[in-house]
Amino acid sequence: MSDSRPWAREAIRIIEADFQRSADTHLIPLALPGLPGIELYFKDESSHPTGSLKHRLARSLFLYALCNGWLKPDAPVIEASSGSTAISEAYFAGLLGLPFIAVMPASTSQEKIAQIAFYGGKSHLVDDPTQIYAESERLARESGGHFMDQFTYAERATDWRANNNIAESIFQQLRSERYPEPTWLVSSAGTGGTLATLGRYVRYRRHATRVLCADAERSVFFDFYRDGDAGRTLDCGSRIEGIGRPRVEASFLATVIDAMCKVPDALSLAAMHYLAQRLGRRVGGSSGTNLIGALLVAQRMVAAGESGSLVAILCDGGERYAGTYYEQSWLHGQGFALAPLIEAVAACAERGAPLPGDLPTIGL
Repeated sequence: MSDSRPWAREAIRIIEADFQRSADTHLIPLALPGLPGIELYFKDESSHPTGSLKHRLARSLFLYALCNGWLKPDAPVIEASSGSTAISEAYFAGLLGLPFIAVMPASTSQEKIAQIAFYGGKSHLVDDPTQIYAESERLARESGGHFMDQFTYAERATDWRANNNIAESIFQQLRSERYPEPTWLVSSAGTGGTLATLGRYVRYRRHATRVLCADAERSVFFDFYRDGDAGRTLDCGSRIEGIGRPRVEASFLATVIDAMCKVPDALSLAAMHYLAQRLGRRVGGSSGTNLIGALLVAQRMVAAGESGSLVAILCDGGERYAGTYYEQSWLHGQGFALAPLIEAVAACAERGAPLPGDLPTIGL
Protein backbone atom coordinates (compact mmCIF):
# COMPACT_ATOMS: atom_id res chain seq x y z
CA MET A 1 0.00 0.00 0.00
CA SER A 2 1.45 3.37 -1.00
CA ASP A 3 2.01 6.01 1.66
CA SER A 4 -0.53 8.79 1.10
CA ARG A 5 0.51 10.81 4.15
CA PRO A 6 2.65 13.31 2.20
CA TRP A 7 -0.36 13.99 -0.03
CA ALA A 8 -2.63 14.33 3.03
CA ARG A 9 -0.22 16.78 4.67
CA GLU A 10 -0.29 18.97 1.58
CA ALA A 11 -4.09 18.67 1.35
CA ILE A 12 -4.45 19.84 4.94
CA ARG A 13 -2.09 22.75 4.27
CA ILE A 14 -4.23 23.80 1.29
CA ILE A 15 -7.43 23.74 3.35
CA GLU A 16 -5.81 25.61 6.24
CA ALA A 17 -4.46 28.23 3.84
CA ASP A 18 -7.95 28.69 2.42
CA PHE A 19 -9.25 29.18 5.97
CA GLN A 20 -6.66 31.86 6.67
CA ARG A 21 -7.77 33.74 3.56
CA SER A 22 -11.40 33.76 4.69
CA ALA A 23 -12.89 36.44 6.95
CA ASP A 24 -15.40 35.77 9.71
CA THR A 25 -19.11 36.00 8.92
CA HIS A 26 -21.21 38.99 9.98
CA LEU A 27 -23.63 39.36 12.88
CA ILE A 28 -26.55 41.46 11.62
CA PRO A 29 -29.04 43.14 14.00
CA LEU A 30 -32.73 43.02 13.11
CA ALA A 31 -34.90 45.45 15.05
CA LEU A 32 -38.15 44.11 16.53
CA PRO A 33 -40.24 47.21 17.34
CA GLY A 34 -43.20 45.07 18.42
CA LEU A 35 -41.14 43.10 20.94
CA PRO A 36 -39.51 45.66 23.25
CA GLY A 37 -36.42 44.66 25.19
CA ILE A 38 -35.47 41.97 22.67
CA GLU A 39 -32.40 42.41 20.49
CA LEU A 40 -32.27 39.92 17.61
CA TYR A 41 -29.19 39.21 15.52
CA PHE A 42 -28.70 36.98 12.49
CA LYS A 43 -25.39 35.18 12.06
CA ASP A 44 -24.95 35.63 8.30
CA GLU A 45 -23.39 32.42 7.03
CA SER A 46 -24.17 33.35 3.41
CA SER A 47 -20.93 35.36 3.30
CA HIS A 48 -18.75 32.22 3.21
CA PRO A 49 -16.93 31.60 -0.11
CA THR A 50 -19.52 28.98 -1.08
CA GLY A 51 -22.45 31.01 0.21
CA SER A 52 -23.80 29.01 3.13
CA LEU A 53 -23.41 27.66 6.64
CA LYS A 54 -22.32 24.36 5.09
CA HIS A 55 -18.93 25.83 4.20
CA ARG A 56 -17.89 25.37 7.84
CA LEU A 57 -19.18 21.79 7.82
CA ALA A 58 -17.49 20.87 4.54
CA ARG A 59 -14.13 22.16 5.77
CA SER A 60 -14.49 20.16 8.98
CA LEU A 61 -15.56 17.00 7.15
CA PHE A 62 -12.60 17.17 4.77
CA LEU A 63 -10.11 17.72 7.60
CA TYR A 64 -11.70 14.90 9.60
CA ALA A 65 -11.54 12.52 6.64
CA LEU A 66 -7.95 13.47 5.84
CA CYS A 67 -6.79 13.00 9.42
CA ASN A 68 -8.53 9.61 9.52
CA GLY A 69 -6.77 8.54 6.32
CA TRP A 70 -10.03 8.14 4.41
CA LEU A 71 -9.22 10.33 1.41
CA LYS A 72 -6.76 9.25 -1.25
CA PRO A 73 -5.24 11.00 -4.27
CA ASP A 74 -7.56 10.90 -7.30
CA ALA A 75 -10.23 8.85 -5.48
CA PRO A 76 -13.71 10.42 -5.74
CA VAL A 77 -15.56 11.99 -2.84
CA ILE A 78 -19.30 11.25 -2.67
CA GLU A 79 -21.87 13.05 -0.54
CA ALA A 80 -25.60 12.70 0.10
CA SER A 81 -27.02 16.21 0.21
CA SER A 82 -29.96 18.48 -0.54
CA GLY A 83 -27.53 20.84 -2.23
CA SER A 84 -25.71 23.32 0.00
CA THR A 85 -23.29 20.84 1.60
CA ALA A 86 -22.60 19.43 -1.84
CA ILE A 87 -21.74 22.89 -3.16
CA SER A 88 -19.27 23.46 -0.34
CA GLU A 89 -17.76 19.98 -0.60
CA ALA A 90 -17.37 20.41 -4.38
CA TYR A 91 -15.38 23.55 -3.60
CA PHE A 92 -12.99 21.75 -1.23
CA ALA A 93 -12.69 18.73 -3.51
CA GLY A 94 -11.73 21.13 -6.28
CA LEU A 95 -9.03 22.67 -4.09
CA LEU A 96 -7.53 19.20 -3.63
CA GLY A 97 -8.01 18.06 -7.23
CA LEU A 98 -10.42 15.27 -6.24
CA PRO A 99 -13.45 14.15 -8.26
CA PHE A 100 -16.73 14.94 -6.50
CA ILE A 101 -20.20 13.44 -6.90
CA ALA A 102 -23.26 14.87 -5.15
CA VAL A 103 -26.16 12.47 -4.64
CA MET A 104 -29.26 14.64 -4.32
CA PRO A 105 -33.06 14.54 -4.62
CA ALA A 106 -34.27 15.20 -8.15
CA SER A 107 -36.20 18.18 -6.76
CA THR A 108 -32.99 20.05 -5.89
CA SER A 109 -32.96 23.54 -7.40
CA GLN A 110 -31.20 24.00 -10.73
CA GLU A 111 -29.23 26.87 -9.22
CA LYS A 112 -27.62 24.49 -6.73
CA ILE A 113 -26.84 21.92 -9.43
CA ALA A 114 -25.20 24.67 -11.47
CA GLN A 115 -23.07 25.77 -8.53
CA ILE A 116 -21.83 22.22 -7.94
CA ALA A 117 -20.83 22.06 -11.61
CA PHE A 118 -19.13 25.46 -11.30
CA TYR A 119 -16.78 23.99 -8.69
CA GLY A 120 -16.10 20.93 -10.84
CA GLY A 121 -18.49 18.49 -9.21
CA LYS A 122 -21.12 16.20 -10.74
CA SER A 123 -24.70 15.75 -9.62
CA HIS A 124 -26.32 12.32 -9.36
CA LEU A 125 -30.08 12.85 -8.91
CA VAL A 126 -32.48 10.32 -7.38
CA ASP A 127 -36.27 10.43 -7.49
CA ASP A 128 -36.77 9.12 -3.94
CA PRO A 129 -35.07 11.45 -1.40
CA THR A 130 -34.90 8.64 1.16
CA GLN A 131 -32.53 6.69 -1.13
CA ILE A 132 -29.70 9.23 -1.28
CA TYR A 133 -27.79 7.40 1.47
CA ALA A 134 -27.91 3.95 -0.12
CA GLU A 135 -27.08 5.38 -3.53
CA SER A 136 -24.10 7.26 -2.10
CA GLU A 137 -22.80 4.09 -0.49
CA ARG A 138 -23.18 2.22 -3.76
CA LEU A 139 -21.30 4.85 -5.76
CA ALA A 140 -18.47 4.97 -3.22
CA ARG A 141 -18.17 1.19 -3.18
CA GLU A 142 -18.16 0.84 -6.97
CA SER A 143 -15.80 3.77 -7.61
CA GLY A 144 -13.33 3.08 -4.81
CA GLY A 145 -14.12 6.51 -3.44
CA HIS A 146 -15.17 7.80 -0.02
CA PHE A 147 -18.72 8.53 1.10
CA MET A 148 -18.31 11.62 3.30
CA ASP A 149 -21.66 10.98 5.10
CA GLN A 150 -22.37 14.37 6.64
CA PHE A 151 -25.42 13.03 8.48
CA THR A 152 -23.25 10.69 10.55
CA TYR A 153 -20.07 12.70 10.99
CA ALA A 154 -21.18 16.34 11.23
CA GLU A 155 -21.31 16.49 15.02
CA ARG A 156 -17.99 14.72 15.55
CA ALA A 157 -16.03 16.44 12.77
CA THR A 158 -16.77 19.96 13.99
CA ASP A 159 -14.45 21.52 16.57
CA TRP A 160 -17.00 22.67 19.15
CA ARG A 161 -14.55 23.88 21.83
CA ALA A 162 -12.80 26.69 19.92
CA ASN A 163 -11.00 27.37 16.63
CA ASN A 164 -13.51 30.10 15.75
CA ASN A 165 -16.41 27.72 15.37
CA ILE A 166 -19.79 29.34 14.82
CA ALA A 167 -20.62 29.47 18.55
CA GLU A 168 -17.32 31.00 19.61
CA SER A 169 -17.61 33.52 16.79
CA ILE A 170 -21.10 34.58 17.94
CA PHE A 171 -19.98 35.18 21.52
CA GLN A 172 -16.91 37.12 20.42
CA GLN A 173 -19.01 39.36 18.18
CA LEU A 174 -21.52 40.09 20.98
CA ARG A 175 -18.89 41.29 23.45
CA SER A 176 -19.72 45.00 23.05
CA GLU A 177 -23.50 44.64 22.72
CA ARG A 178 -26.08 45.53 25.38
CA TYR A 179 -26.65 41.85 26.14
CA PRO A 180 -23.35 40.08 25.40
CA GLU A 181 -24.59 36.68 26.60
CA PRO A 182 -27.54 35.71 24.40
CA THR A 183 -30.59 34.29 26.12
CA TRP A 184 -31.25 31.96 23.17
CA LEU A 185 -29.48 30.64 20.10
CA VAL A 186 -31.84 29.53 17.33
CA SER A 187 -31.01 27.11 14.53
CA SER A 188 -32.85 24.67 12.32
CA ALA A 189 -31.58 21.12 11.83
CA GLY A 190 -30.23 19.45 8.71
CA THR A 191 -27.51 17.15 9.93
CA GLY A 192 -27.78 18.53 13.45
CA GLY A 193 -24.09 19.45 13.44
CA THR A 194 -24.59 23.18 14.02
CA LEU A 195 -26.95 22.53 16.92
CA ALA A 196 -24.41 20.12 18.41
CA THR A 197 -21.72 22.79 18.22
CA LEU A 198 -23.96 25.47 19.75
CA GLY A 199 -25.24 23.22 22.53
CA ARG A 200 -21.86 21.81 23.46
CA TYR A 201 -20.13 25.18 23.38
CA VAL A 202 -22.53 26.94 25.76
CA ARG A 203 -22.16 24.08 28.22
CA TYR A 204 -18.38 23.99 27.86
CA ARG A 205 -18.11 27.75 28.46
CA ARG A 206 -20.69 27.60 31.28
CA HIS A 207 -23.08 30.06 29.65
CA ALA A 208 -26.72 30.26 30.71
CA THR A 209 -27.69 30.53 27.03
CA ARG A 210 -30.32 28.08 25.83
CA VAL A 211 -30.57 26.47 22.38
CA LEU A 212 -33.76 26.22 20.33
CA CYS A 213 -34.11 23.91 17.33
CA ALA A 214 -36.67 25.11 14.78
CA ASP A 215 -37.75 22.05 12.81
CA ALA A 216 -39.27 21.91 9.34
CA GLU A 217 -42.77 20.63 8.63
CA ARG A 218 -41.68 17.43 6.85
CA SER A 219 -39.13 16.21 9.38
CA VAL A 220 -38.87 13.65 12.17
CA PHE A 221 -36.60 15.60 14.53
CA PHE A 222 -39.40 17.26 16.54
CA ASP A 223 -41.18 13.96 17.10
CA PHE A 224 -37.94 12.23 18.07
CA TYR A 225 -37.18 15.00 20.57
CA ARG A 226 -40.65 14.54 22.05
CA ASP A 227 -40.81 10.75 22.34
CA GLY A 228 -37.27 9.43 21.80
CA ASP A 229 -38.26 7.07 18.99
CA ALA A 230 -35.11 6.92 16.84
CA GLY A 231 -36.83 4.62 14.36
CA ARG A 232 -39.20 7.30 13.09
CA THR A 233 -39.19 7.79 9.31
CA LEU A 234 -41.09 9.71 6.64
CA ASP A 235 -41.66 8.68 3.05
CA CYS A 236 -40.97 12.18 1.71
CA GLY A 237 -38.26 14.83 1.90
CA SER A 238 -38.46 18.35 3.28
CA ARG A 239 -39.64 21.20 1.08
CA ILE A 240 -37.31 23.56 2.96
CA GLU A 241 -34.02 22.60 1.37
CA GLY A 242 -31.14 21.93 3.73
CA ILE A 243 -33.21 21.26 6.84
CA GLY A 244 -35.64 18.62 8.01
CA ARG A 245 -34.90 14.92 7.57
CA PRO A 246 -37.05 11.84 6.80
CA ARG A 247 -35.12 9.83 9.39
CA VAL A 248 -33.33 10.55 12.68
CA GLU A 249 -29.71 11.29 11.79
CA ALA A 250 -26.76 10.23 13.94
CA SER A 251 -25.53 13.83 14.18
CA PHE A 252 -28.78 15.11 15.69
CA LEU A 253 -28.04 15.20 19.44
CA ALA A 254 -31.29 15.84 21.31
CA THR A 255 -29.46 16.05 24.63
CA VAL A 256 -27.76 19.38 23.79
CA ILE A 257 -31.01 21.10 22.75
CA ASP A 258 -33.14 22.95 25.33
CA ALA A 259 -36.33 23.43 23.31
CA MET A 260 -37.90 22.76 19.93
CA CYS A 261 -40.63 24.14 17.72
CA LYS A 262 -42.14 22.87 14.48
CA VAL A 263 -42.73 25.43 11.73
CA PRO A 264 -45.14 24.92 8.81
CA ASP A 265 -43.44 25.31 5.44
CA ALA A 266 -45.74 28.13 4.36
CA LEU A 267 -44.84 30.14 7.46
CA SER A 268 -41.11 29.46 6.94
CA LEU A 269 -41.34 30.80 3.40
CA ALA A 270 -43.41 33.79 4.45
CA ALA A 271 -40.82 34.64 7.11
CA MET A 272 -38.09 34.19 4.48
CA HIS A 273 -39.78 36.79 2.25
CA TYR A 274 -40.26 39.16 5.18
CA LEU A 275 -36.63 38.81 6.24
CA ALA A 276 -35.48 39.41 2.66
CA GLN A 277 -37.53 42.62 2.61
CA ARG A 278 -36.00 43.80 5.90
CA LEU A 279 -32.43 42.99 4.86
CA GLY A 280 -32.77 44.22 1.28
CA ARG A 281 -31.52 40.94 -0.19
CA ARG A 282 -32.71 37.39 -0.65
CA VAL A 283 -32.19 34.67 1.94
CA GLY A 284 -32.98 30.96 1.96
CA GLY A 285 -36.02 29.18 3.36
CA SER A 286 -34.25 27.82 6.44
CA SER A 287 -33.51 31.40 7.55
CA GLY A 288 -37.26 31.96 7.55
CA THR A 289 -37.72 28.89 9.75
CA ASN A 290 -35.15 30.32 12.16
CA LEU A 291 -36.85 33.72 12.20
CA ILE A 292 -40.11 32.06 13.29
CA GLY A 293 -38.24 30.24 16.05
CA ALA A 294 -36.69 33.52 17.21
CA LEU A 295 -40.06 35.31 17.19
CA LEU A 296 -41.62 32.52 19.26
CA VAL A 297 -38.86 32.84 21.85
CA ALA A 298 -39.09 36.64 21.81
CA GLN A 299 -42.85 36.50 22.42
CA ARG A 300 -42.33 34.22 25.43
CA MET A 301 -39.65 36.53 26.84
CA VAL A 302 -41.79 39.66 26.47
CA ALA A 303 -44.76 37.92 28.09
CA ALA A 304 -42.53 36.97 31.03
CA GLY A 305 -41.18 40.53 31.35
CA GLU A 306 -37.71 39.48 30.25
CA SER A 307 -35.23 41.31 28.05
CA GLY A 308 -32.09 40.09 26.32
CA SER A 309 -30.50 39.10 23.04
CA LEU A 310 -31.26 36.30 20.61
CA VAL A 311 -29.09 34.99 17.78
CA ALA A 312 -30.55 33.06 14.84
CA ILE A 313 -28.67 31.52 11.94
CA LEU A 314 -28.98 32.98 8.43
CA CYS A 315 -28.04 29.76 6.68
CA ASP A 316 -27.64 30.81 3.04
CA GLY A 317 -28.53 33.38 0.42
CA GLY A 318 -31.64 33.25 -1.72
CA GLU A 319 -30.06 33.40 -5.16
CA ARG A 320 -30.00 29.60 -5.38
CA TYR A 321 -33.79 29.55 -4.88
CA ALA A 322 -34.69 32.05 -7.60
CA GLY A 323 -36.65 29.41 -9.52
CA THR A 324 -38.49 28.02 -6.50
CA TYR A 325 -39.09 30.01 -3.30
CA TYR A 326 -38.93 33.35 -5.13
CA GLU A 327 -40.89 32.22 -8.19
CA GLN A 328 -44.63 32.83 -7.97
CA SER A 329 -45.55 30.03 -10.38
CA TRP A 330 -43.62 27.51 -8.26
CA LEU A 331 -45.21 28.77 -5.05
CA HIS A 332 -48.67 28.57 -6.64
CA GLY A 333 -47.98 25.04 -7.88
CA GLN A 334 -47.06 24.00 -4.33
CA GLY A 335 -50.26 25.51 -2.96
CA PHE A 336 -48.55 28.34 -1.09
CA ALA A 337 -50.41 31.64 -0.67
CA LEU A 338 -47.89 33.69 1.25
CA ALA A 339 -49.19 37.27 1.26
CA PRO A 340 -51.38 36.96 4.40
CA LEU A 341 -48.64 35.08 6.23
CA ILE A 342 -45.98 37.65 5.31
CA GLU A 343 -48.23 40.32 6.79
CA ALA A 344 -48.72 38.19 9.92
CA VAL A 345 -44.94 37.85 10.39
CA ALA A 346 -44.58 41.62 9.93
CA ALA A 347 -47.34 42.23 12.48
CA CYS A 348 -45.53 40.05 15.02
CA ALA A 349 -42.11 41.64 14.55
CA GLU A 350 -43.29 45.22 14.20
CA ARG A 351 -46.48 45.41 16.31
CA GLY A 352 -46.23 42.49 18.71
CA ALA A 353 -49.17 40.52 17.28
CA PRO A 354 -49.22 36.74 17.90
CA LEU A 355 -47.90 34.48 15.18
CA PRO A 356 -50.64 32.70 13.21
CA GLY A 357 -51.62 29.21 14.24
CA ASP A 358 -50.79 27.20 17.33
CA LEU A 359 -47.23 26.10 16.57
CA PRO A 360 -46.12 22.92 18.37
CA THR A 361 -43.36 23.58 20.91
CA ILE A 362 -41.45 21.62 23.53
CA GLY A 363 -39.55 23.34 26.34
CA LEU A 364 -40.82 26.88 25.71
